[in-house]
Amino acid sequence: MPDARRLRVLFLTRYPVAGASSRYRVFQYLPWLEQAGIECTVQSLMDDRLYELSFSPGRTLAKIWFTARAVLRRLRCLARWRHYDVIYLQREMLPFGPPWIERWMKRRGAVMAFDYDDALFIGKPSRYNRLASLLRAPGKVRETLGLVDLVVAGNDWLRDQAIAEGGRAVTLEVAEDTRRFDRIRRDPGQPVVIGWLGSTSTVKYLRLIEPVLRELAARHPTLRFELMGGGEFAMEGVPWKLLPWSLEGEVEALGRWHIGLMPLPDEDWARGKSGGKARTYMAAGVVPVCQAIGYNLQLVEHGRTGMLCHGPDDWKDALERLIGDAHLRQAMARAAREEVARRFAPELIAAQLAGLLRDLAGKHVAGGRT
Repeated sequence: MPDARRLRVLFLTRYPVAGASSRYRVFQYLPWLEQAGIECTVQSLMDDRLYELSFSPGRTLAKIWFTARAVLRRLRCLARWRHYDVIYLQREMLPFGPPWIERWMKRRGAVMAFDYDDALFIGKPSRYNRLASLLRAPGKVRETLGLVDLVVAGNDWLRDQAIAEGGRAVTLEVAEDTRRFDRIRRDPGQPVVIGWLGSTSTVKYLRLIEPVLRELAARHPTLRFELMGGGEFAMEGVPWKLLPWSLEGEVEALGRWHIGLMPLPDEDWARGKSGGKARTYMAAGVVPVCQAIGYNLQLVEHGRTGMLCHGPDDWKDALERLIGDAHLRQAMARAAREEVARRFAPELIAAQLAGLLRDLAGKHVAGGRT
């Protein structure tokens, strides 16, 4: 059996640290895993340059070139896969084609875990690169769910989808470190700020509550609206202040916000979401107002740690209450932050992950695999 103090794990992430899913599902746990005696090696498919390019329209030749380099880097890394006790896939090993490499490695005794926190088995075209959409193989993720030794899912719905595909699966909720926001001190006299944090691929969901936001902007002239990470987004009648995303800028922006928005459509893609946006709001003492769907129902306690909304009337009522009642906002923000510190501290989730990795490696050695 591998020495419990020297378990060697290769983490294959899709993105560098700037990518939220990789940052939250792998990078933030590394210090705690190392402290637990696990030797961690990380290889990100995308480097910073390719990650930036992936959000740019066009530039197909540059994307092909940097993608080819990324694939070669990954293949060079995989040449030493026998050096590791567990291969931990954060999303797919390669973002296109069938899982040929996974099949080959599985037949030769590799111990593999597959980590996901989005409904990746639902086909969605790339907004920026038609070639990337064509290269994606339908059903690849579903096959991988049944192929690997363990699926680590961000919520119970994703876990159950993996089990339905024949996989062995567990839920590992996403951690959020409240200590990132310890220096936030809001000015009690400042106007109320409503914020949204996300990416250019999800900012479209704000359209679901556009009439409500327009009405609020008209009724409350001092109300401020800030949007981080959504690109060149515009909404008639709502004066959004647009902010580029950065890790440091995220903390600064959340330090100004009082209310955070998370609208979602009623579809399976939304049910696969693992609450990252709302949990970040909560950690920063920002009251989350979320669509009442999927994991949000487990994350947010309506009326205590945030607001859950079904339709436009719910959104209007929840936002009006929070805008008009500073004491309610403060009480919810405090309860939300305490809830995240209690349930989602990185050291707690990392300890669970360490246990999963040791158990996985130990079972396969006990079963005669090396």
